[in-house]
Amino acid sequence: MKFTIPRIWREPTDHSSNCYFCMVDPSKRRTGKNEPAITYPDLPSSIAPCHTAMSSLYPLLRKRAAILEESSKSESEEDVVDPDDNFRGGAEARNRYHPNQKDLHDLIIDLGLTKSNAELLTSRLKQWNLLDKSVQVADQRKPRQPFCNFFTRQDGLSFCHSLFEAIGIACNQNEWRLFIDSSSRSLKAVLLHNGNNYPSLPPAHSVHLKKDYNSIKTLLDALKYDEYGWEVIGDFKMVAFLMGLQGSFTKFPCYLCLWDSRDTKANYHRRDWSQQTEFSVWRNNVKWKPLVDPRKVLMPPLHIKLGLMKQFVRAVDKESAAFMYLQDFFPKLSEAKVKAGVFIGPQIKKILECNEFPKKLTSCRGL
Repeated sequence: MKFTIPRIWREPTDHSSNCYFCMVDPSKRRTGKNEPAITYPDLPSSIAPCHTAMSSLYPLLRKRAAILEESSKSESEEDVVDPDDNFRGGAEARNRYHPNQKDLHDLIIDLGLTKSNAELLTSRLKQWNLLDKSVQVADQRKPRQPFCNFFTRQDGLSFCHSLFEAIGIACNQNEWRLFIDSSSRSLKAVLLHNGNNYPSLPPAHSVHLKKDYNSIKTLLDALKYDEYGWEVIGDFKMVAFLMGLQGSFTKFPCYLCLWDSRDTKANYHRRDWSQQTEFSVWRNNVKWKPLVDPRKVLMPPLHIKLGLMKQFVRAVDKESAAFMYLQDFFPKLSEAKVKAGVFIGPQIKKILECNEFPKKLTSCRGL
């Protein structure tokens, strides 16, 4: 049941006539419909809730205000100690240090609280007079406001300008590489230091742009890539966008050589493929003008490892002892995944560290 006014609790003055828990017997309860309903006392220390309509709300509020006023007068006449003083430890606690906004912000960061939980904690501490008077409850709604001056929002992209000047780091293009990646929800770019002497810097982020050629071009133009010329790293799909290659199942998907993906018979037999020397539009599956220099593109090591392992397992004879050993080595993997060579990083590491697997291998087919 929703109450118009909830039950109001206050500190009881005595345990005989003004204590809710001493006057209510918890063993008594209503067991049948014919029995009278249990009535709970309405005391100054525990004012009962109300679920009346709004028309009868104001007389009830006046009644409750009168009860609270009478109880406060009786407490002052009897010289009763303030319960808040008892909770805070008396007058000595008032002279203690009260955290300011900066101290509270550090506490919220250490506890890892969300925005709503941070506001709840601030409200409770301020209600108990445990914080400085200058502390604002809604200060956590704009925690990134000091950093907004360094970012610009344009065409659905939020990017940073003068990042190195604000941090105080010398911008040497040879010491940094630009990592670009995206998911179904966001497109982001991160600057990584080659020696890992500095933390990663997020220069651009977007939740509106899709992963396509025009979005990557907008991102590079916003970061002034032509001026800096960092080395770029990303997955194979991102590399295809950077080099202007056509997507889907194309004949020449590689930007390094003219490897024919549709010639499945020669994929495991032919070793030498002609090098990709030019990127002319509408030639060799080049659909757009390349955005970066091919010499500035770095291949992702994780994707290379996964691709090599996949091609290696697919080339293994399915009736050989090596393939049977892989099935027994990973009993939780299905036969379809083992045949397709779908392994993750820890599984590949486990295979490379195994001493029995190389003994099961024979010569490759057709080589």
